[in-house]
Amino acid sequence: MKKSFIIVLSLVLTLCLLTSAAHAKREKFGSDPRHEMAKRVKFDPSTEKVRWKMVMPWSKGLLFYDIATHFCDTVRLLTAGNFDIKPFSAGELVPAMQSFDAVSKGSAQAGHDWPGYWKGKNEAFVAFASVPFGLDGEGYNIWLYEKGGAEMMNELYGKFNLVALPGGQCGQEMGLFSNKRATKMEDYKGMRVRTPGWYMDIMNNLGASVSPLPGGEVYLALERGVIDAAEFSSPAINYPMGFDEITKYAIQPGVHQPGIQCALFFNKDAYDKLPEHYRWILDIAAKETQLWSYNWINALNAEAIRRFKEKVEIVKMDKEAIIEFRKTTKAYIDDLKTKHPDVKKVMDSQEAFIESFADWRDARSGVTPWPYETFIGGRTTE
Repeated sequence: MKKSFIIVLSLVLTLCLLTSAAHAKREKFGSDPRHEMAKRVKFDPSTEKVRWKMVMPWSKGLLFYDIATHFCDTVRLLTAGNFDIKPFSAGELVPAMQSFDAVSKGSAQAGHDWPGYWKGKNEAFVAFASVPFGLDGEGYNIWLYEKGGAEMMNELYGKFNLVALPGGQCGQEMGLFSNKRATKMEDYKGMRVRTPGWYMDIMNNLGASVSPLPGGEVYLALERGVIDAAEFSSPAINYPMGFDEITKYAIQPGVHQPGIQCALFFNKDAYDKLPEHYRWILDIAAKETQLWSYNWINALNAEAIRRFKEKVEIVKMDKEAIIEFRKTTKAYIDDLKTKHPDVKKVMDSQEAFIESFADWRDARSGVTPWPYETFIGGRTTE
């Protein structure tokens, strides 16, 4: 009797769905482009064993290292151990800031990074890492996967004999850990700050004195008073650094990095030798890592910020200061676009996406319970 009821119910639901589809006034609004691609894949039945090395700028004490190893684990699991990528932390195989060149030249086959580290090679790398007042985590995910961002990333890395994929999204960064309370624009003039990337230049333009100290030197510089303030990463990644032990304030929000985006990159010669299904596995594992890291890091961030509040005073920049930061940032990026064609190409694409997404972003605002600032479009919500 129970089995018969389930069968009848299934038939009724199927008829309802078919009836609904028959009465649709328009074609289905979207489709999955990978579906047709997947049907064309020619599977190699071999169980070829591949052994790669992955290098990175991360020590094992940073959560970025866990993101890289998560990707390696996923590849190994999806291939039943036949494709094994062994991760090496900074200094184990090559120095931290030589990981890019090591993979480019083939000394290692894979790497993991924060693309902004390669600013000296091409200014546009920063746009794939985080843009002040730019894309947040949601924005990066949509732009990269649906609006051509991943293809642009791969094109840029491709100039260096590399194949690249998005490889970890860590959400918004914290602002500055500081021994000076700075909420107004004038408070930043003369402040000695540690920050890298485009934000370093922007802070200098606003009158601060900025240095891109390596992460391992920041604690000592704060403790000795060499710098007044520093930013490093998201709350969970900052927590082991112990900055809250030697500073009084955490100045929010982290306008400099609304979304921390990482990348995976592979030596192109090694990549091209892989069976096609192994290349697909790299792509799927990278997407899984992107999703997992965003959820994992942000869950940890919530706990880390609670702990920071027990040690330092959380202060917020005035709205006027945020607006001034925004204006200075726009002028700086507009100037970069006139000097660097690759920056213009990438930033024009991001800005076009921001504009196209604005109606939906605005339409759904005021409903979500999440009390965070919205940086897309340079606006803040109370």
